[in-house]
Amino acid sequence: MKAHCETISIRTRGKGSYEITDKVARIVAESGVRTGLATIFMQHTSASLVIYENADPSAREDLHRYFEKLVPEDDPDWVHTLEGPDDTTSHLRMALTAHERDGAGARGAAWPWAPGRGSLSSSIAAPRTRDAWS
Repeated sequence: MKAHCETISIRTRGKGSYEITDKVARIVAESGVRTGLATIFMQHTSASLVIYENADPSAREDLHRYFEKLVPEDDPDWVHTLEGPDDTTSHLRMALTAHERDGAGARGAAWPWAPGRGSLSSSIAAPRTRDAWS
C-alpha cells in the first residue's frame, strides 16, 4: 500500500472560508495514487475543514451567516477568552464541523470527485497561517 503525506499552508485574512480544492487535487495527482483514500487533517482547534457547495458563491455566504447565527461572537456567556474574544466561538464552530475529511477516489479521479463541490478551509479566528496535512 502506498502512502503520501504533504503539508498545505493556508494564509487566512481572518474568519471566513478559503478554497483549497486545487491544492488538495494537486497533491492527490502528484502522489501517483490512482485508487485510494485521501485524508485532509487540520492541525488547529480554531479552524476546520468543510466539503461544501462551491459552484455558487451565495452558498458559502449562507454557510457564514448560519455560523454567525448559531455561534455568535458577542455572546456574554462565553468565558474562555484567553487568546481573544473569539476564542470560545472559534473552538465551538470547529467542534460543529470537522478537523479531518476523507474522500475515496478511483481510477485517478480528481478531488473532490463531484462537480460543484469544493474543499474549504474555514478559518474561525484571527488572521494567521494554517497548516493541514493531505
